[in-house]
Amino acid sequence: MGLKNSHPKLFPGDIVEYPRNKYFSHFAVYYGEKDGVPYVAHLTCRDSDSKLPLFGRALRSEVKLDPLELLGEKYKVNNMLDSTHPARDFHGVVKQAIDDMMGREVTFDILFHNSEHQATLFRYGVKKSEQIEKVYKHIMPAWKKLFEKKKL
Repeated sequence: MGLKNSHPKLFPGDIVEYPRNKYFSHFAVYYGEKDGVPYVAHLTCRDSDSKLPLFGRALRSEVKLDPLELLGEKYKVNNMLDSTHPARDFHGVVKQAIDDMMGREVTFDILFHNSEHQATLFRYGVKKSEQIEKVYKHIMPAWKKLFEKKKL
């Protein structure tokens, strides 16, 4: 689905992607409506007011419920692993997992536990971040050369 003025039909458990820049997006899981307002569950940093955590880590993060459009007006459904992993039942598994995580401190790590990892963990029971894998493809060859030259 395109992003321009796109407001796709959402179903509880869908992964919602909010593009942030050319390389990265923020991810959430559609939770459903409360008093007619659509909500998403997402992993967010609460260490500071800064948008980017120091060194890609934030020790004090949490899963929060926020109104869908509070995270951005441009979003799309991105159930990226549906072809390889079955989606877990929202009402029987995912909702309970989200409710259990609410308010708990979680370490956010851009490489190992970001919002995409959290969203895929809720929906599929598998931690995966396709955006980090794409970035790795570009970083790893450069790092390999530095390792070989013993500069890293």
